[in-house]
Amino acid sequence: MSTHEYKADNRNDEILIYVNGEIVPRKDAKVSVFDSGFLLGDGVWEGIRYHNKQLVHKNEHFSRLFESAAAIGMDIGKTEVELEEIILQTLDANKMESDIHIRFIVSRGLKKTPYQHPNVNVGGPTIVVIPEHKIASEEVKKKGIRLGSVSVRRGTSKTQDPKWNTLSKLNCIVACIEADRLGFDEGLMLDVNGYVSTCNSTNFFIVRQEEVWTATGEYCLNGVTRGSIIRLCQENDIPLFERNFHVEECHSADEAFVTGTFAGVIPVVEIDCHEISGGKRGELTERLQEIYKKDIDILYPLND
Repeated sequence: MSTHEYKADNRNDEILIYVNGEIVPRKDAKVSVFDSGFLLGDGVWEGIRYHNKQLVHKNEHFSRLFESAAAIGMDIGKTEVELEEIILQTLDANKMESDIHIRFIVSRGLKKTPYQHPNVNVGGPTIVVIPEHKIASEEVKKKGIRLGSVSVRRGTSKTQDPKWNTLSKLNCIVACIEADRLGFDEGLMLDVNGYVSTCNSTNFFIVRQEEVWTATGEYCLNGVTRGSIIRLCQENDIPLFERNFHVEECHSADEAFVTGTFAGVIPVVEIDCHEISGGKRGELTERLQEIYKKDIDILYPLND
């Protein structure tokens, strides 16, 4: 199982992709080998849902994009309004209306020579929009995933701040590879102090005695869906705590789940070979799935 499990859609073979002012067929979508993103992973990105002809949580995504760019000293060179227009033009060119997952990427742009310092960059940033027809697997949302603790730790603000959504994802990739080798679907990552932080591609929550716990957020990406679940718990009188806790407390949790832009809320049924909620989706997890889906439908209704 995977948090990004989806049914293959042949339409994705023919999608049009935006690359620096041009909308081109997938097979022709290319960036230079001198691009900062390719050479160094130097850039920022967002994954955004397009639901009922609307960009879901666009303000939160653009806010994080610009904050991450500012943190690495990169000028995107366009306003939020201009970036939204680029995305919508790409979607319109593909005649897309809903059930779309967008990867929006901004690198620091071309370099005149392969060197890390931004003073060898020439021109402005590289902007890419990849929209795909994607519907998250209902089987995964029901049956859940298995997590395994990994040895790779989250960084700190003094190394590579994990709150920045940058292209440099090697830390998470190595955690993903370790989890896969251990036979798990995703890796459960600890912070530098040994507390549970996040998974390699999703944010992590547990339920203990009808309370929802998640990490403090200091060492994990400020997930947009994570923020929505925190808000929805507060609005629905579900006790939620952002706190430090150890992996042993996860092993004895009543329930566990992860969150992400693509699939929303996904149950966790096993952690380090410890069965969670009887090996099936927990009741509160299922309730939060329903609350989250309803919230999206209310915020982004179909307007004919």
